Amino acid sequence: MKPYAPLGILYLCSHLRSKGFDVDVFDTTFSSREALFGFLRAEKPSVLGVYANLMTRANVIEILNVAREAGWKTVVGGPEPGAYTLEYLQAGADFVVAGEGELTMEDLLSALRNGETNFSKVAGLAFLDEDGRMCQMQPRGQIANLDQQPWPARDAIDIQRYVETWRTHHGSGSVNFITARGCPFRCNWCSHQVFGQSHRRRDPVLVVDEVEWLLQKYSPDMIWVSDDVFTINHAWLRSYASEMRRRSLRIPFECISRADRLNAEMLDLLKELGCFRIWIGSESGSQRILDAMDRGVKIEQVQNAVEMSRERGIQSGMFLMWGYEGEELEDIEATIKHVSTSRPDIFFTTVSYPIKGTPYYNKIANRLVQLEPWGKTSDRDFRIKGRHTKRFYAYADKLLRDEVARACLLHDTHANDTGNLSLLEQNIQESRSGLLSTYHEVEQ
Repeated sequence: MKPYAPLGILYLCSHLRSKGFDVDVFDTTFSSREALFGFLRAEKPSVLGVYANLMTRANVIEILNVAREAGWKTVVGGPEPGAYTLEYLQAGADFVVAGEGELTMEDLLSALRNGETNFSKVAGLAFLDEDGRMCQMQPRGQIANLDQQPWPARDAIDIQRYVETWRTHHGSGSVNFITARGCPFRCNWCSHQVFGQSHRRRDPVLVVDEVEWLLQKYSPDMIWVSDDVFTINHAWLRSYASEMRRRSLRIPFECISRADRLNAEMLDLLKELGCFRIWIGSESGSQRILDAMDRGVKIEQVQNAVEMSRERGIQSGMFLMWGYEGEELEDIEATIKHVSTSRPDIFFTTVSYPIKGTPYYNKIANRLVQLEPWGKTSDRDFRIKGRHTKRFYAYADKLLRDEVARACLLHDTHANDTGNLSLLEQNIQESRSGLLSTYHEVEQ
């Protein structure tokens, strides 16, 4: 129950409205599959655009099929269709939009409104010709000046319901916004299908205009800054903080950063602005694995970032990944030591999965086993031949959590819980034994 508004769809909506198109948003967050299908079958067919990512593939395909049966023209975009263009076209999409959608959708809708049937001049678009062959137009250039784009069309959905859902279930209502698009870093496992490896930033004064409006309009208790890396540009953050200070604005928020884009000055600014939690990509405690990922970050930088955050009363969150290509037992132990030493307030783990179009996917493509038909699965459902089994990583995860719990207990000088410590020691021994016993189990 931590929903956030679909900003990408709302940016498309506001752009198209500003160009004279009649656009509505069916927000599935608080609706149902049946309600959406009923709407598509009852309304006069027009053009339906659907956002797709690797977790929503099966749902998107079902929506496309229902829409086409009801007479709608269907368009799909988002981070996954650019990598699976032909598959989405064959599964029911009339058009696939690659990259940023605003300008491509504007051109496409203009052509459809004018009754055109030749879409070869619409950059960023893909479709099937009469013989079923895929036609993929030249890539669309990115929007150079984000400040010329209207704010997301938040009036198209019930933002207050998002705020109240947060408030009801977590005690604090929250909204989201972005200050930039794209990430210039080159992590091998990360998709760059929509924005490429660009980084375009909005004017900090204009961003503060939006923040001030959000606070006045929705009265949230906190904010989620949805940027890929909020602290990339230090000069920008200084200007943003200065403008927030000038207007006497402060709101608790959380954001994502990288350890190499954090220092004492930036963390002081984040604290001043109200940051209560910063998510730091760590991925592994093995420098060898980080280098293989092209992370461009040192283990010491991550540990220092967590410690500096702790000193300022800012919670730290950490993302971790098991099973990256080449990971061995010593790398797993290094990750456990790293997290136990850092002691972040929160950490999440996942077993690495190859996203099509990334260097990681290309590296292991010949070892991927698709378990079910494409339309019923996602890029998280591959089996990778030769990799350790799920049982092995489950033991690694349990061992990590128990080791970190022990480290935190030992660090708490006021704790005198010998019983819990003894239990943790026993669990650690069992998990390490399980890890070793399953080491030679690999996927076939």
